Amino acid sequence: MVRMSAAPENHLEPARVNDYDRLAEAYTAENDAGIDNAYYERPAVLALAGDVTGRRILDAGCGSGPLFAALRERGAVVSGLDSSAGMLEQARRRLGDDADLRLADLRDPLPFADDAFDDVIASLVLHYLEDWGPALSEIRRVLRTGGRLIVSVDHPMIVYVGHRLSGREVGYFGTRNSLEEWTMGGQTVPMSFWHRPLHAMTDAFTAAGFRLSVISERQPVPAARELFPDAFRSLSATPAFLFFVLEAG
Repeated sequence: MVRMSAAPENHLEPARVNDYDRLAEAYTAENDAGIDNAYYERPAVLALAGDVTGRRILDAGCGSGPLFAALRERGAVVSGLDSSAGMLEQARRRLGDDADLRLADLRDPLPFADDAFDDVIASLVLHYLEDWGPALSEIRRVLRTGGRLIVSVDHPMIVYVGHRLSGREVGYFGTRNSLEEWTMGGQTVPMSFWHRPLHAMTDAFTAAGFRLSVISERQPVPAARELFPDAFRSLSATPAFLFFVLEAG
């Protein structure tokens, strides 16, 4: 994940917000090699997932498929969905034509039967949604009872501190929108994120029928120390992401 400068609200064209189709190739390269995803968030998610041999897993917001590929290599039976056709094209190149990939939006009904999965992984995707309720309700529907939802999101405190340091007067409580610009591969795209405090996250999980099993703050893997010394020191001192493991009740 690469975060660029904040943009004023009137600069954004709603139809082009979060346009991953335009960023697909460049974002895939960054996601595959950068510290945030390859050496921090993705290893943390895989560690929380543990032994996935034979488990039916939905990668909800699969992007170009690096997590899908890692889970499949570990013996899971994986399906993926994403709202960006461009990202799914990148995933198809990585995973092959036989991979179960669906073009779908988490705000809509999911194209899967009830109790279809043992696990759902929502990796850095929920913070694009203003309202988590419909997405979590659908995730609960496609999970068997006792199945797991594994979530990673932007850490609410680091988001709050970052906004304060940039001179934006924001409060920690309440759900609020953050507007940014990402520039990759010669393309600049406005991005919109919805941030909420920790209690709002846990309240949303509970309301959707989940029980909190694990809440975790992780650090980059040791291999990142030599590759990204400055970023490694920063992320080892202050977490960028927050991780949850939830059980479908």
